Amino acid sequence: MNIDISTIFQIAGIGIIVAMIHTVLKQMGKEDMAHWVTLIGFVVVLFMVVRMLNDLFQEIKTIFLFQ
Repeated sequence: MNIDISTIFQIAGIGIIVAMIHTVLKQMGKEDMAHWVTLIGFVVVLFMVVRMLNDLFQEIKTIFLFQ
């Protein structure tokens, strides 16, 4: 299992970018678009975390099944 620090920085970067876009859109009065951007950013990060959890469970499976 290769958990490197770059994945954490990617997630943090996505969060910062989404927060900035959300703020700009909210200031412009486009709150609906701001919420959609936040939702899309959340889904992207969620998929990244699910992929990491899948790798973790595969590693646990190989450890306990001695494969």
